[in-house]
Amino acid sequence: MTELSVSQIKEIRTAVLGAAAKVPGALIGMGVLFIALGMIGIAGQTLFSFVTINVLGAFLIFGGAVQFAHALKSTGWKSVGIQVVLAVLYIAAGVYTWAFPIPALEAITLWLAAIFFITGFLRLISAFQHRHFREWFWLVLSSAISILMGVLIMNGYPESSLWLPGLLIAIELLLQGWSLLFLGLAARSLTK
Repeated sequence: MTELSVSQIKEIRTAVLGAAAKVPGALIGMGVLFIALGMIGIAGQTLFSFVTINVLGAFLIFGGAVQFAHALKSTGWKSVGIQVVLAVLYIAAGVYTWAFPIPALEAITLWLAAIFFITGFLRLISAFQHRHFREWFWLVLSSAISILMGVLIMNGYPESSLWLPGLLIAIELLLQGWSLLFLGLAARSLTK
């Protein structure tokens, strides 16, 4: 295998980063912002959970209002009635989320536990389908961790509903922030 030259590495980075290479400062700034939000979320998981559920409620209400307005302007469309019903359901879900944030957080926590269980079992099936590869152990390990996460969530339910959604979103913000930061730093190194 031959070594790549510095110019070849820069060409590959430019091809991979594309337009992101032109605005490394924006990537770095977004990365720092997401890291800061993630750290705030980890420090105040319960508050972050309530902020998140209120933002979700706002998006549901806004989405329902937009869908309702679109349905009213779409005369002659056979699905107008269905779209109006869906819009009302979105708005009702948003109002319910605002009026009753704790049951909404509990529902989201149950949904998260279900996602962990389902993905864990699907990975386990996939692992056994690929057991002839040496690396199939990693799929089993990933499956076990997902199932364990589901068990841990259910073991602490419903108390975990107050802090778990905020913690998971905070961790996601931290991971996204670090990846954007490093992507921005890599893009900035191309301009030097």
